[in-house]
Amino acid sequence: MLSTVYSAGIVGIEGFLTIVECNAQDRLPQFEIVGLPDTAVKESKERVKTAIENSGFPFPNYAMTVNLAPADIKKEGSGFDLAILMSILSVSGAFPQGYPREDQCFIGELALSGEIRPLKGILNMCLAVKEKGIKEVFVSDKNAKEASVVEGIKVYGVHDVSELCAHIRGVRLIEAEKFDVKDFVESNTKYDLDFSEVKGQKRAKRAFEIAAAGGHSILLIGPPGTGKSMLAKRLPTILPSMTFDEMLETTKIHSVSGTLGDSLPIVAKRPFRSPHHTLSTAGLAGGGKTVVPGEVSLAHNGVLFLDELPEFRSDAMEVLRQPLEDGVISVTRVAGRFVFPADFMLVCAMNPCKCGYYGHPTHKCSCTPASIKKYVSKISGPLLDRIDIQIELPSLTFDELAAKGEEESSAAIRQRVEEARNIAIERYRDEGIISNSALGPKTIRKYCVLTAEANELLKNAFNTLGLSARGYDRVLRVARTIADLDKKENIEAKHIAEAIQLRSLDRKYFGNGIVKS
Repeated sequence: MLSTVYSAGIVGIEGFLTIVECNAQDRLPQFEIVGLPDTAVKESKERVKTAIENSGFPFPNYAMTVNLAPADIKKEGSGFDLAILMSILSVSGAFPQGYPREDQCFIGELALSGEIRPLKGILNMCLAVKEKGIKEVFVSDKNAKEASVVEGIKVYGVHDVSELCAHIRGVRLIEAEKFDVKDFVESNTKYDLDFSEVKGQKRAKRAFEIAAAGGHSILLIGPPGTGKSMLAKRLPTILPSMTFDEMLETTKIHSVSGTLGDSLPIVAKRPFRSPHHTLSTAGLAGGGKTVVPGEVSLAHNGVLFLDELPEFRSDAMEVLRQPLEDGVISVTRVAGRFVFPADFMLVCAMNPCKCGYYGHPTHKCSCTPASIKKYVSKISGPLLDRIDIQIELPSLTFDELAAKGEEESSAAIRQRVEEARNIAIERYRDEGIISNSALGPKTIRKYCVLTAEANELLKNAFNTLGLSARGYDRVLRVARTIADLDKKENIEAKHIAEAIQLRSLDRKYFGNGIVKS
């Protein structure tokens, strides 16, 4: 007797369809699982056997071999439990002929009582099985909302094995999950923070507007209490709304990482990740025995905020170089090589020195020149060169803090940002680019057209500031964004001038302005 049931697994962040075959023969009872299973899958024999008996079914007295195909992909985790159980019950004659059907898929971990437990990465698996023609997916009732985000399949949330078997037999049907994704998104995209809460710092707010409009990375340097963290936390409030494809892509990463819950079946707002500076390199890049995405991937389509940048490990900081250039990160471990999405906006903040008060108008700095140089030199030239916008934040005056006037709201800034982004999207509709930060050398020459005056100004800046080739390109990208905010087709001298001001920090920090790579 042979039965075939479908399930799904995860490799990296991608799901794959798994064929669960159970062959039963009337000889000395035994139960084997093959198909490159890991320890958790091998242990499913005891979970499945006990769950069957506790659900009121006799465990078949056969020699059974369960094969998980494709056999060349390692099967990890406990998500195959439910499909293994269904295949065993099928060969034992528990279901009508033809059930489970070929267009049905079963994903879930089993408790000894027969309860079906939720899994990480359920969205990823449902997306994968849908592409293979699966029409119905049975998951834990705690996974049902997340799974139902996938259009084109019926999702059934099941509490336990008895309930599932009653449905398959037609005794007591389970109603398919109905989750209104559009309504959820509309009611979960509001922010508690707003730019109007930040007093003063007009230059910094302008820099954040430009960064949001072009998707540019930004470095803030200033003494404590100047609003660096406040500004960074409010950046998502002025970024364009996520498209549904962006939501799915982002949710896949968070689903595998286990950061979703019953109340958050889909990531509707752009992520904001702010890891502590003690974070390991693997925590930032991704890894582990079972490889999972790191912070750079959890920030995909959102913001990665690194506060007190010089306090991060140097090897961790250097991890940022690949995703800042390519929008992905490659992680190579014993289990294989994985490529995770990592297209985020990097926001870095740092004090000007170890004590934080170098250059402060009223608070005396206790650091020596040598210690200041050592502190800021922890940031390598190649990393600094990849940060498009670099600005200082001065200490706020009493008048700025006590001002009664209304500060500009996030909604007003966001409207300008979206208008500039739409201009860029229309311009690059044949290039597969959605923001100016993604411009490469070829597209920069094509779309960053300078007036004669702007070209002369950039030439002088290149010679005076010692711009690297990468620094030159990044000035053009930022200038392109400023021109879009100004609704100008060509880049003018004023746009280049502002881009240069936003590109180089005061020479007292990094010696020769823009550091060459």
